[in-house]
Amino acid sequence: MSRFDTPIDRRTSDSIKWGKYAGRDVLPLWVADMDFAAPPAVIETLHRRIEHGVFGYGGPWPSLTESVLTHLESEYEWRIEPEWIVWLPGLVTGLNVACRAVDGEVLTATPIYPPFLSAPHFSGRQLNRVELACADQGWVWDQSALQQATTPATKLFLLCHPHNPVGRCWSRAELLELAAFAEANDLIVCSDEIHCGLILDADKRHIPFASLSPAAAKRSITLMAPSKTFNIPGLGCAFAVIPDARLRHRFEHAMHGIVPHVNVLGLAACEAAYRDCGDWHRELIAYLAGNRDRVQATVNAANGARMQRVEATYLAWIDVRELGLANPAAHFEAHGLGLSDGADFGAPGWLRLNFGCPRSTLDEALQRFTNACRAA
Repeated sequence: MSRFDTPIDRRTSDSIKWGKYAGRDVLPLWVADMDFAAPPAVIETLHRRIEHGVFGYGGPWPSLTESVLTHLESEYEWRIEPEWIVWLPGLVTGLNVACRAVDGEVLTATPIYPPFLSAPHFSGRQLNRVELACADQGWVWDQSALQQATTPATKLFLLCHPHNPVGRCWSRAELLELAAFAEANDLIVCSDEIHCGLILDADKRHIPFASLSPAAAKRSITLMAPSKTFNIPGLGCAFAVIPDARLRHRFEHAMHGIVPHVNVLGLAACEAAYRDCGDWHRELIAYLAGNRDRVQATVNAANGARMQRVEATYLAWIDVRELGLANPAAHFEAHGLGLSDGADFGAPGWLRLNFGCPRSTLDEALQRFTNACRAA
């Protein structure tokens, strides 16, 4: 039996995920928040920090910085300098700061995690969208459409890598094409790599965009956090890696007066996650890969539903357009399953399912999914 098989009752906790359907028989598989306890090493570190008893303003310390540097080099063969790191209270904050720091129009690809669509708006920037192509071999970039969506005023490219919600782990060849595109159009690339620790296929690996070349690094803002991989999003800790000093200064200037200090417990958890949780992480990936296979088999056997293989993340992107539902999310909620509405990602008729949960929860959810498809 896996440690991840044990259900944890979150219904009466502070969970936004479970609180959304309080008092209803609806299994919440929507927001990207796993139903697993954080790694024991993280919990032990938090206990020690709490026992200290003082929670004043805090900042990063040398061993924390070293844990980040060591993690990035050992996992991704990416060597960075300590001064490239800018600490943030969350990754979405980083997306919004990037939009404020780079003057000009913003480009991104849909379907996409909703803050990619809202951050430019909040910053008063024009957003240009390009659709990812869903081919027989999976989701791919349409280079022609990408160029057509780019204008002379476009200055910032928001890249989701690995991609949420389609679950792609972009290959080196694909990333090199994107880097050449950014170079040709003189774009800053803000790469959201929060799911980089959730590569599910053994034959694939995450390649940080900024690690491709010195030229790519110079035009990059990389956003990372331990929150998704180690299930600690509520602790509020993320960071940007910005090699170019001028770009880093612009980013930090855009933070002034609006971005608060990072949570001291989040900083402590970050160090423990990157330094002490390798075995836990390997077990998690194996468990999520098994869950992914269950979801894929069930969805592709269901009436009117289909999905591509998820290479990364714990999120399945499901096409239910054949069911002809006016409101797919509401239909599945009526059958006891709370999923993310594809319309929020720029893709009506699709649903996102979070399979980061115990098998007993997932199996019940998949039975409800099948029943909902039959009832459509």
